[in-house]
Amino acid sequence: MKLLMHACCAPCSIYCIDALEKENIKPTIYWYNPNIHPYMEYKARRDCLIQYTEKIGIECIVNDEYGLDDFCKNVSSNLNTRCVDYCYPIRLRKAFEYAKQNGYDAVTTTLLYSIYQKHDFIKKLCEDLSKEFEINFLYRDFRIGFWEGHNKAKDEGLYMQKYCGCVFSEEDRYYYHRKDKLSLPEGFEWKRKK
Repeated sequence: MKLLMHACCAPCSIYCIDALEKENIKPTIYWYNPNIHPYMEYKARRDCLIQYTEKIGIECIVNDEYGLDDFCKNVSSNLNTRCVDYCYPIRLRKAFEYAKQNGYDAVTTTLLYSIYQKHDFIKKLCEDLSKEFEINFLYRDFRIGFWEGHNKAKDEGLYMQKYCGCVFSEEDRYYYHRKDKLSLPEGFEWKRKK
C-alpha cells in the first residue's frame, strides 16, 4: 500500500510510523501545517520532522507554506471553532489532494494520535474527504500509543512543543483550563514515564 500520512510534528509521528511498520506499511510523511505560529515554532517543528524522517529512512514531503495571514483571516470570525472550521480541514484537504495527484492508495494523519485533538471530528472529516477524492482513508486509533510515542520522542531528544500549533492554542495553554474531557480510546491507560 502506498500511504501518505499527514504529520503535524515528529513526536506525534513516532508511534504512528512504528505501528504502521508493524503492519508492513511504510508511510510517506506529508508536512503541511500553515496553522503553526509563530514562525520559529513552525520552523522548529518542520526541521525536527525532516531530521527524524531522514534518520529513520522515511520519505518526507514538505509543502512549506507558512500561512499566518490566511490563518488569521479564516479564523478571526470565530476563534472557538478554529480547529474544526479551518485548521483540520485545510491541512487534511491538502493531504488528500496531494495523495490523489501523486498516485497514493490511502491517506492517514498523525492528528489521530493526539489525545488533545477532536478525534471523532477528524475521523469523520477524513471519511468525507476519502469519498470526495475517491482515495482510501486508513483509519487507526493511534491514541492508544500516546505515552509510548511521547516517551520515545523524549528519549530521542526531539523538539517537544508545548501547544497544538496556533497562537490561540498557546494562549489556551496559559490562560484557560480544559473544560472538556479528553477523548480517549477504550482500554486506554495513562502510563507516563517517571
